[in-house]
Amino acid sequence: MSVTERIEDQLKSHDVLVYIKGTPDFPQCGFSGQAVAALNAIGKPYAYVNIFEDPEVREGLKEYSNWPTFPQLYVKGELIGGSDIMIEMYNSGELKDLIEGATAEAAQT
Repeated sequence: MSVTERIEDQLKSHDVLVYIKGTPDFPQCGFSGQAVAALNAIGKPYAYVNIFEDPEVREGLKEYSNWPTFPQLYVKGELIGGSDIMIEMYNSGELKDLIEGATAEAAQT
């Protein structure tokens, strides 16, 4: 399976998925920490991939998304953005609405 296929499988398997440096319990950079804090504050389930555990996905994702930095948040397979965009959306309430909508939709299926 190619790295692109692996990334697409990950995105199809989770309604809310964040690629981060480290884990939610132990983020290994400040930006990943901010991203996790915003997601945790919303209180809805999300999945994560620690890019340090899979260098192939780490490099492949940069090309797949055309986004060179991490974290990267995806909702329903669509790239939302990195930590700056996530924090801006969190502060405006947009991130909560987006994630609650995605998780509510998943619960109905």
